[in-house]
Amino acid sequence: MSLRDLKIPAQRHPEKQRREDSPQPKKPDWIRVRAPTSEGYKATRDIIREHKLTTVCEEAGCPNVGECWSQGHATMMIMGEVCTRACTFCNIATGKPPESLDVFEPGRVADAVKKLGLNHVVITSVDRDDVQDGGAEHFAQTIRAIRKQAPKTTIEILTPDFIRCDPKVLEIVVEARPDVFNHNLETVPGLYAEVRPGARYFHSLRLLQRVKELDPTMFTKSGIMVGLGENKQSVTQVMDDMRAADIDFLTIGQYLQPTPKHHKVDRFVTPDEFATYEKTAFNKGFLMVSASPLTRSSYHAGDDFARLRAARVEKIGA
Repeated sequence: MSLRDLKIPAQRHPEKQRREDSPQPKKPDWIRVRAPTSEGYKATRDIIREHKLTTVCEEAGCPNVGECWSQGHATMMIMGEVCTRACTFCNIATGKPPESLDVFEPGRVADAVKKLGLNHVVITSVDRDDVQDGGAEHFAQTIRAIRKQAPKTTIEILTPDFIRCDPKVLEIVVEARPDVFNHNLETVPGLYAEVRPGARYFHSLRLLQRVKELDPTMFTKSGIMVGLGENKQSVTQVMDDMRAADIDFLTIGQYLQPTPKHHKVDRFVTPDEFATYEKTAFNKGFLMVSASPLTRSSYHAGDDFARLRAARVEKIGA
């Protein structure tokens, strides 16, 4: 049973229980989604359960789970289901992980990817600050296992920031050659103290810049949420910072408040505003941009990766 199945919020987020409740505003029509009921959804769920895997789709309460799973697209979350950070926006359970890393997990992930018949897979993880390398070798083993079991599948990883590790651990992941290296900035720098208290904005930027230095051919990707209290100027500044770090792909989506104990929704950004952000980002030189109320890092990731590759070929011929 997943920790998400537990109904008592305190068991998932003990650090948030002293926070005052924030009202959860009614979602506008453009943010509503249908409940997952399709046969494709059920088939994907069964494969995930059979392989004893965790998905960020479930743990983070993604609104797109019905659509994605109906197409067999699940985002695997490795290294357990308890995160050592306490980001105020996130619905993944927080605390001290109850177990060491599962050495058999990379093989099970690879088997599931093969069984699902994925052309493109996204692998993410919790933060594991209790592990010396932050899980870098576990990511590398997962990438290698997928390459062996499903060699035609392109691989996108969404990693932690490895902020408490030796900087050289990043080389372990890059040398495993994922097709896309993603690490989300999540929000504008002025909101980090509240939204990402365990992270540092410029460290995350430098991580992605370093990936490009280690392998200039590797695609880099990052994303932010809006509706947390940022303004348009701060969002465009993040775009400029990302381009200075040579990041290829930007995602922007609406923040949705998981519980009254989480960071409040400042406002719902309109589809027209998202369209403006997308146009602005393309004008700043990103190869690929996905900006919409329901955009998430792994939403339509396979289709977006195809567009990303095509954009590079069009720009530089390689």
